[in-house]
Amino acid sequence: MSTETTQDVTISTSTGAGILLTDVAATKVSALLAQEGRDDLNLRVAVQPGGCSGLRYQLYFDDRALDGDTVTTFGTVKVVTDKMSTPYLMGASIDFVDTIEKQGFTIDNPNAQGSCACGDSFN
Repeated sequence: MSTETTQDVTISTSTGAGILLTDVAATKVSALLAQEGRDDLNLRVAVQPGGCSGLRYQLYFDDRALDGDTVTTFGTVKVVTDKMSTPYLMGASIDFVDTIEKQGFTIDNPNAQGSCACGDSFN
């Protein structure tokens, strides 16, 4: 892990510690970015208050660098977590499923003590 400070913003860079993006999920993220014609965006994963269980995940593309961000690189894909979300996401694995029943990103988080029936939030 390395730490870089630019313009009063400290960013930690990792090559695999903390959060994990599966090869299938990394391929899907790369395809979505290529579809948009963007190579300047990162996948930001955040934990926010909300949902039936108290906390919910947010995944979105972002070009910002926030103070305390942790950036984990998986090939050409960078996954960014903010300093408040990083502890909740340590050891979490992000995958992409495409079945007849479900399509989308899934998060397997060993830090979650429980989740709601719909799977959109955790505690």
